Amino acid sequence: MTRSSPAAALERFFAADGPLAAKLPGYRLRPQQLEMAGAILEAIERTGVFVAEAGTGTGKTFAYLVPALLASGKVIVSTGTKTLQDQLYDRDLPAVREALASGTNAALLKGRANYVCVYRLERALREARLASREEAAQLRRIERFAALTASGDRADLAELAEDAPAWQHATSTRDNCLGQECPRYKDCFVMRARRNALAADVVVINHHLFFADVALRDEGVAELLPACNTVIFDEAHQLPETARMFFGESVSTGQLLELARDVRLELRAAGGASPDLERLALRIERAARELRLAFASEGAKLAWRQALGLPQVAAALEALGAALETLADPLASQAERSEGLGACARRATQARATLARWRESGGSEEVRWLEVFHHAVQLHVTPLSSAELFRRQMQDHPRAWIFTSATLAVGEDFSHFKRELGIEQADARRWASPFDFERQALLYVPQRLPAEPNQADFTAAVVEAALPVLRASGGRAFLLFTTLRALRRAHELLAERFAREALPFPLLVQGTGSRSELLARFRELGNAVLLGAASFWEGVDVRGEALSVVVIDKLPFAPPDDPVLAARIEALRAQGGNPFLELQLPQAILQLKQGAGRLIRDETDRGVLMLCDPRLFSRPYGRVVRASLPPMRLTRALAEVEAFLAGASATIAPADAEPSQSRAPAGIHAQDRGAA
Repeated sequence: MTRSSPAAALERFFAADGPLAAKLPGYRLRPQQLEMAGAILEAIERTGVFVAEAGTGTGKTFAYLVPALLASGKVIVSTGTKTLQDQLYDRDLPAVREALASGTNAALLKGRANYVCVYRLERALREARLASREEAAQLRRIERFAALTASGDRADLAELAEDAPAWQHATSTRDNCLGQECPRYKDCFVMRARRNALAADVVVINHHLFFADVALRDEGVAELLPACNTVIFDEAHQLPETARMFFGESVSTGQLLELARDVRLELRAAGGASPDLERLALRIERAARELRLAFASEGAKLAWRQALGLPQVAAALEALGAALETLADPLASQAERSEGLGACARRATQARATLARWRESGGSEEVRWLEVFHHAVQLHVTPLSSAELFRRQMQDHPRAWIFTSATLAVGEDFSHFKRELGIEQADARRWASPFDFERQALLYVPQRLPAEPNQADFTAAVVEAALPVLRASGGRAFLLFTTLRALRRAHELLAERFAREALPFPLLVQGTGSRSELLARFRELGNAVLLGAASFWEGVDVRGEALSVVVIDKLPFAPPDDPVLAARIEALRAQGGNPFLELQLPQAILQLKQGAGRLIRDETDRGVLMLCDPRLFSRPYGRVVRASLPPMRLTRALAEVEAFLAGASATIAPADAEPSQSRAPAGIHAQDRGAA
């Protein structure tokens, strides 16, 4: 790294006796963090594209914030979730600015649905068309909050749950926002947040907001990009999937029900109902509900041809299309009566166009599919690849692009991630976790499980294998499953065994509360067993003795009948590629690294990662999977797990031992490993 003034400042900042050490109790110099910060600073100075994988404990947040602030210029930092966005803005960024004595100012920008809409709040209070007294009381709390808050950010109203019904009356969406035509535009919290972001040196957003703007030119980020010198994506492993979603199109029955409701409300607000339009709006409602009822159960994802082959679905889609056709033109003729009716007319026209496109046969570069939820059906038109579209966004103006996460590489290979985003020429580096996984963790792959994870008795076998480990650990475990069906079955079996054996471990199950509530209870109880699926594989941080075991039922290969994955597999095969090696295996490994990364979150943590998939040894690719995990000692003996959890020293067999004995994963060394 060139010894420029910023580079020298970087070393001073991260020094053992530097400003960061003075600011943070317990801080210690980590070579990986300093090296990563230096590489990012170099990429920023040359306006390059850089991909950085940093193992758990590296301190990647400071490793990108410090060089970004030292290099000066406008910076956009995009995070994977709104929770991480708030943490970055409220905690990490202020700490770095204070330690650097930096005069940079920062702003937080979220999507419009995160802010109170003064116009819609006032209208809801005036019309008093609420479902219950509780909802009315919630709306009054939002009214008091809106009168006092400077930001209007609903996250700041902690006393009201994020999914409280009243929020739908007090916030706007892209569909129903009136924009500059809104009577309360001057008081708009969204516009205030955008103005603050335009004036700030550092703007913290999230991936959904970034891509909503790139795809829709709707959320204000487009105004930020021209003046921006650096864009940093944290939790960048989520980007390819997020990009595909936003570069596509979708329409849901929920949106159409909301449209029908808003049409009726706007007609009354504009000075009188229109019987014909009221009737047409009700027809939309009926058609939307009929489409949902055409599907037997929720949770299904179906390709276009599959869906149309189901009884009643084709007819329901035809009826919905006809209802939109008959509503759109008469509604457009009423658009001049009010801004609200004009917005409804635009929404109806867009929904009609998206539905019509979905019902066409489509091209080879996209896939048409639908998803069935409890109360709604969502129709999608999704590009098979977002690489070209994303690459196009990067070419509009020279700036640095930084991508970082704990899970971007398969072993040392970044090609899958780079190919997904169209950044094949980007420089990339990995920094292993500073944690001592050889000492802190044990990898346990039990024997005598069914040979194939798709066998009917596999989940029961996983539970049987996990029970002695749970006894040895005194609970304190996550059990992570690849499907909700397996999670529910495991819950039944564990509940029965805990009751029969009088095991004193509280069972917490995904779906019985919010993720934050379940995690808070898990930490407080100290001996709980938590069962989770997709949302618990990443973004979950439990440090200390409350979590000592992570059990993963099987390798998280995406189901091959997923419509988007199936179409991507077919496209790769048609191009002469190998879908398993180029797509399915890399995706599964990156997801597994995320799940495994829940175990060791601190240098004092100690625990067992239990992987219950026999394919880790029975398939040739098992070696690649094992080589992508942190350098934990490996055992297949329950006695060694029990000894480790009891705190005893475990004896590890030589590296050339048979797979049925304890050994380190072949070819894996502590100095070149990354943690999830």
